[in-house]
Amino acid sequence: MNKKNMRILVEAGAIKKLNIVARGSCFYVEAMTPHDTHAAETGREGIRTWAKIDAAAKWVRSIGIGKATLILDQWQPAQHEISLAQTSNHSMVQENKDV
Repeated sequence: MNKKNMRILVEAGAIKKLNIVARGSCFYVEAMTPHDTHAAETGREGIRTWAKIDAAAKWVRSIGIGKATLILDQWQPAQHEISLAQTSNHSMVQENKDV
C-alpha cells in the first residue's frame, strides 16, 4: 500500500495498529486493518524499506501515526543485503557452468 492510501486509511481510522519491522539490516512498515495486514510500498509496488530506524519513524509520523510497535527479532545490523537480481544472475551462471 502506497503512502497516499495509507494516509487515507489513517484519517478514516481504519488502521488499528502499525509495526516497524526490522529484517536483516533494513526496516519496513506494516499496518494492520481489521481484515488484513499491509506493508508500505514504493510507487513501483515494491516494499518500501529504510536503512535506519529514524527514517522509518519519520515516515510513520508523516502519515499521521504517533504510536508504533518496533519488532527487532530478525534484525541483523551487520548483515549485507543481497538483491534478487544478484541472486538470479548467480543461479544462471551456476546453471551454465553445469552444462
